Amino acid sequence: MSELARGRVIQVDAKLVHVDLGQGRVVPAALRGTLFEERSTMKNPASVGDFVMVDLATEPASVESVEPRKNHLGRVASSHDPREQVLVANVDQLLCIGSVKNPGFSSNRTDRILVACHWHDIPALLVLNKVDLAKDDRVPDLRRTYERIPVPVLTTSATTGEGLEQLAAQLAGKVTVLYGPSGAGKSTLINKLQPHLKLKEGRISSYWAQGKHTTAFSRMFPLQGALAGDGTGYVIDTPGIRVFRPYGLKRADLRHLFPDFAPFQTRCAFSDCTHDHEPGCAVADAAESGELAATRYASYVEILDEIDPDGAYEGVDDAPPGDEVFGEG
Repeated sequence: MSELARGRVIQVDAKLVHVDLGQGRVVPAALRGTLFEERSTMKNPASVGDFVMVDLATEPASVESVEPRKNHLGRVASSHDPREQVLVANVDQLLCIGSVKNPGFSSNRTDRILVACHWHDIPALLVLNKVDLAKDDRVPDLRRTYERIPVPVLTTSATTGEGLEQLAAQLAGKVTVLYGPSGAGKSTLINKLQPHLKLKEGRISSYWAQGKHTTAFSRMFPLQGALAGDGTGYVIDTPGIRVFRPYGLKRADLRHLFPDFAPFQTRCAFSDCTHDHEPGCAVADAAESGELAATRYASYVEILDEIDPDGAYEGVDDAPPGDEVFGEG
């Protein structure tokens, strides 16, 4: 006899998902085989943030169905697996955490996640963390680059407390996913605002200047106090990410996912200009003249080169050891 209950996935392990049924009750549950058949283009039929129906009469409990999503964030599972790996679902916003030092800021990593958020209609903000370590014009330059897109930019430091009040206001009453490399300070920032969570904080590898992997799986945590809102405030902590290739993109789509290209691409010699090799490309000219950030153009060309005409990604994972791949294995 089935005993169905509705809940929300708060963690996905290798074989089970953990479902919050409310009132402090969390149950581990296995995914029905039919879900893999129905969602054959996906590596994982259910992800953190999904609302699901669970049969509590089985041992272990079983996820019978996954509700339609309002949005989700997905990437190509790996260079050897073309399926979509859904990282999170049903979120209000994504905070892209990038440290300005230790580890250094990666424009390419940041631009990739912003493309994916734009593609999946997920509002995104950039958090420039560890600004107390900045000793040059790096922070103002980065702020100008991303506010021009436009993407809201917050500057924070867990050491000095800069920006923590603004960060708290941004989190209050929303479901927020935190994205960024290991060592960028995601867990440290949240622990400053919600000490009860006691999220594990990483340290920096002196060899690679990369963060040590501290979070093995994504997990969704309820916020407390003023940040909880009316019970709708959650934060999703994610593992450090090495490679992110947005899933499902076609070459013709990509130029529309770089909004800062818009003022220039209307002046291109060809209406269908890919901004890669065509003569009379106003976007390439703008990047060369400094009107458009050269880092943004470089990110665009690299992503474009990875997409074949059918929308599949090519290439291999190309980051140094020590920085983890989100959800691999």
